[in-house]
Amino acid sequence: MKLSATGKVILGMLAAKPRSGYEIKQLVDSSARFFWAASYGQIYPELKKLEEAGLIAGDDSSRGGRQRTVFRLTSGGKRAAREWISRPPEVLETRDEGLLKLFFAGSIDARRAAEVARERGATSRAKAAELRLIAEQVEAAGRPEGPAAEPDAGSLTVLRYGIEINEWAADWFERAAEDLEREATGAVSAAGGR
Repeated sequence: MKLSATGKVILGMLAAKPRSGYEIKQLVDSSARFFWAASYGQIYPELKKLEEAGLIAGDDSSRGGRQRTVFRLTSGGKRAAREWISRPPEVLETRDEGLLKLFFAGSIDARRAAEVARERGATSRAKAAELRLIAEQVEAAGRPEGPAAEPDAGSLTVLRYGIEINEWAADWFERAAEDLEREATGAVSAAGGR
């Protein structure tokens, strides 16, 4: 079975420990969503496909009237996760509406280009602050809030990457806004710039 993007997320989440679909979604929302999102509408159908393929198995953990299935990796699922992690990444994709707006600003409303860059920079600065707060919580508590397992070195490395890349992006967008303002006032020639 070729793993879908959501399948890869699920196998990774289940590699740490068995979880319900709800717990997987909560963990995605508190960790991986900063670089790889997955919705309930993606997770639950994918859980069914992975179970049908024999890569995961679900155990009934219902409580009272609330139905709950906890999924775990099978030996085939562990093998699939190891095979996936051993290959180079297949996807390097950035979906960034701020960059998209900046890309089209010259065609749609060039006067707003610097403002678009500043707005996008502010978004990165806020994201860096949010990630720093998570890092502080992890350091103070030894584990993040919610259904997450204790963070491992890989998770903490990705968290530092998120902080640093967002700080860099905030600075870059601020410089871009300044350049765009200078260009708009004629201080930078059409061929010039940084």
